[in-house]
Amino acid sequence: MARILRALSKDKNVAIFIMDSTDIVEEARRIHNLPPIPTAALGRLLTAASMMGVMLKGEKHTLSIQISCSGILKGLVAVSDSKGNVKGYVKNKEVLTEINQAGKLNVRGAIGDGTLTVIKDLGLKEPYIGQIELVSGEIAEDLTHYFVLSEQIPSAVALGVLIDTDESVKSAGGFIIQLLPETPEGLIEKLEERIKNFSNISSVLAEKDIMQITAQLFGDIEYEVLDEYFPGYKCDCSKEKVESIIPLLTDEEISDDRIEVVCSFCEKRYYFTKEEAFRIKYGAKE
Repeated sequence: MARILRALSKDKNVAIFIMDSTDIVEEARRIHNLPPIPTAALGRLLTAASMMGVMLKGEKHTLSIQISCSGILKGLVAVSDSKGNVKGYVKNKEVLTEINQAGKLNVRGAIGDGTLTVIKDLGLKEPYIGQIELVSGEIAEDLTHYFVLSEQIPSAVALGVLIDTDESVKSAGGFIIQLLPETPEGLIEKLEERIKNFSNISSVLAEKDIMQITAQLFGDIEYEVLDEYFPGYKCDCSKEKVESIIPLLTDEEISDDRIEVVCSFCEKRYYFTKEEAFRIKYGAKE
């Protein structure tokens, strides 16, 4: 079961969001039938979106992270609600496995250059939109950069997905550490030193649970766990919602007797008759 903890130091200078997302990432891999590199890339983004989702205040608030990129993946999307429930997809999943010089899956190469966009729907007239240029394509480093530039929050982000020999997800997860501006320099140095021990967070998660990792990250800093969440991979699609795709199709594309529309997030298929499709597109039967 996927799990998120939100913990805060007693002096309220340090907040840690930490997640074991193994079950969610494996479910995404299974639904989309993903090979290792798309699994690793989407898994990192799903983990980040889920943790950032629980940072939202309102019950109906939602958050999406979109990566538009020049690499073979072409782009990724993850959407989360305020309970951390998440869904996502990779635009191109036909990617061969490639190992980088460090002996890890070459996610950076598959993403390449591009932009990272965070969209928060807070129930206002217009959503909040923050966008940055990708700094590495590793996703964790890019989000660290996003928090500093777009939200002015000094942060450290770690994300990881460990693929098993059968290409299933052995472990996945990550953490986001956020600091208040007045956090003492000595405390920051302590945290930076501890974070070095978690450079391969997915391997650590294969051996320790997130409560143990939280304790290690805080070390001698007094803290308390404020919230615990048990999110899942959840898609809320319906035939009514996917109708919005129909007006984007050409008349030729909706001229077959049966039109198939596939949900990008869960691969569920919805079918429309030619008469339904023309009625949706033009408001009257053609």
